[in-house]
Parts: sequence; structure tokens; C-alpha cells
Amino acid sequence: MMGNSNVDDVINARMSARAFTPELPSRDLIERILGVASRAPSGTNTQPWKVYVLEGKIRDELCNKVCAAYESISKNPELGKDFEEAYSYYPEKWFSPYIDRRRENGWSLYGLLGIEKGDKEKMFLQHQKNFRFFDAPIGLFFTIHKDLGTGSILDYGMFLQNVMISAQSHGLATCPQAAWNKFSKIITPIIGAGDDEMLVCGMAIGYADQSHKINTFQTPRAKVEEFTTWLKGS
Repeated sequence: MMGNSNVDDVINARMSARAFTPELPSRDLIERILGVASRAPSGTNTQPWKVYVLEGKIRDELCNKVCAAYESISKNPELGKDFEEAYSYYPEKWFSPYIDRRRENGWSLYGLLGIEKGDKEKMFLQHQKNFRFFDAPIGLFFTIHKDLGTGSILDYGMFLQNVMISAQSHGLATCPQAAWNKFSKIITPIIGAGDDEMLVCGMAIGYADQSHKINTFQTPRAKVEEFTTWLKGS
């Protein structure tokens, strides 16, 4: 039996939007998306996800505080020592082919926006847009209990993918964001997360601004034969 081509189409259509309209998705729609996403598998059905949905004044307050901290660090890098990620999202030392893909992604995006190498001010301003959810009216933060294991992080990834795919199927766009993780000590008190919670990532969600050229950016993917090994007996 063939798979559902509609699911394949939705997955292929998903992209990380970096410009959103002010239109606010309804609470019912966000709750429906999260409900569908919660069908993600998790080891022994632990369901390790916890979600905080921000809109309006509290969203703006948080964005302003993180943007101010980010600007302070850009002026005085020593202040960056006061902000540490709870876990290492990226490797401490990059190597091929991953560093090559990272560079291609970054410079392709900057090139589309007309940002040249060495233009630190424009790079700073573009990166800072992370901390305003790229103007999406709703921001999501995801936390996990600190005492859960690595397997629960794997489970969490499936939940996050479900959020993005369900959102796509309902006409919404998303952008998963690890950039927030560095500022968890600002974020967790504002959202009311407990001391036993660790920030996994943030996510912008809303309606993509289709008129903005940044949303024409599509990342390439390695061919199946590059990451797949077929094994069979004699």
C-alpha cells in the first residue's frame, strides 16, 4: 500500500520562516496543533514535553529583555560568560561535512539578504531578529525535566517535528530556534518554569509573510545515497 502523499507534501513544504505577518492564529488552532503533536511516540509513554505559549505583552516583555542582553554582549563579549546553555546543541569543535553545510546555510541566507562577509552590524541585526520571533505574534518555549535522560530528548524531537508539520498542514509557518537557549536564565523566570526544568528550544509560529524574500530561502538536502547504507545477507 502506498503512503499518504499529502503527508509527504506537507513535510516537503515545511521550511523555517524568518518573516511573519501580524495576524494572530487562534488559541483553538494552536491547541489543536499541540494536541496532534502530542501523539508523538515517547519511551514508555513518558511524554517529556512541556510547552509555554507567549503572545501580547508578556511576549514583548521577554523579547525586549533578551534583545537588550544580546546587545550588551555584542558590545562587551565578556558578559557572555553570564549566559550559558543548559546543554550543548552544537559541537564544541566543528568538522566536515557538518561545518561545510553550516557555512553554506549561513552565507546563502546572508547572500539573499545582501549581507556581505565582515558586515558585523547587519549580521547582528539579522541574528537579533531571532529574539523577536522574526515578528511572529506567538512564541513557543519548550522545556523538559532536567532529570530525564537522553532518550527523552530524542522523543522531544519527534514532538517538535509534529508541531511543525501539523502547523504547516493548517497554513501556519514555524521556525525552531535554539538561539534562545543561551538566555534561559532570563526566559525561565518570565514563563514561570520551575527550577527542575531545562529549556529545550523556542519556536516562532504564525502566518508567513509571503512577500518577504527571506521566505524564498530553501535549504538543500543531501541525497539519500549519501547518508544511507543498504545491508543484506547472501
